[in-house]
Amino acid sequence: MNVNSLSIGNVIEFKGKYCMVTKREHVKPGKQSGGGFLQVEMKDLKSGNKQMARFNTIDDVDVVNLVDKIYQYQYMDGDNLALMDMDTYEQILLNKELVGNALPFLEEGIDVTVQYCDATPIKISLPEKMVVKIQTTEATVKGQTAAASYKPAILENGVRVMVPQFVTSDDKILVRTEDNTYVERVK
Repeated sequence: MNVNSLSIGNVIEFKGKYCMVTKREHVKPGKQSGGGFLQVEMKDLKSGNKQMARFNTIDDVDVVNLVDKIYQYQYMDGDNLALMDMDTYEQILLNKELVGNALPFLEEGIDVTVQYCDATPIKISLPEKMVVKIQTTEATVKGQTAAASYKPAILENGVRVMVPQFVTSDDKILVRTEDNTYVERVK
């Protein structure tokens, strides 16, 4: 694949390692400096180290095919998650670090997606949005409009989110698991 077609999230083979593209920027230096190039920031999937690379716009890179498989989350076993393959009913253990910041949203019985790169699990994704109950939040401030201001709230799973003024304790809200942001109140 031509380097110009790379997008964030692609996994490429670079110097014998599998690396995920985290940032890309097309740089066009002045006339004196020569042709344009692509500046790419990558994360090594095994070590987690980040590195920068420059590619000429005519270079080709080897993009690795990723495979997604759906499992059901069963329980936490130390630092590992017990997941069940719903086709074969086999159980696997994977490190909880593969979930990242969405770990507090794990609930027994939810479906998660494990992303594999050459039979090695590289990431566990939860559903994009989940319904969570608010444990505590500040009282509504009289006179503030609902659209203009947000207040902090603590969810039952301990995650802190910012919610509109009309949301109260014990309300259920829809939260984006990737960045812990409020989406809407659930009725």
